Amino acid sequence: MYSCTRIAFPIARCVAAQGSKAVLRPLGCTMTAQKDVRTIQTSVVKRDIDQAARYIGAGAATVGVAGSGAGIGSIFGSMCIAFARNPSLKQQLFTYAILGFALAEAMGLFCLM
Repeated sequence: MYSCTRIAFPIARCVAAQGSKAVLRPLGCTMTAQKDVRTIQTSVVKRDIDQAARYIGAGAATVGVAGSGAGIGSIFGSMCIAFARNPSLKQQLFTYAILGFALAEAMGLFCLM
């Protein structure tokens, strides 16, 4: 029943509006005209607000990544100071530094998600 009304109503509306000339027009022409009426229109202001919100979100994610970079720099800077103070613990300090690097990098990636 629904498919019949989808086809019959545009044809009947077209015939009533333009007389017998509309019968000669192909059916696809009437169906596309009906689809054009149902489009959703957004204003330019709405699109500008959406674009501004995207830029704000990207900036907020970038701040988190910058914090991750600062954390990684702090970890390896502290590792260099620890090497200078006690060179015999080099392997153990390097292991802790790599673990700290992985955790700081994971926090930066979580900010992007």
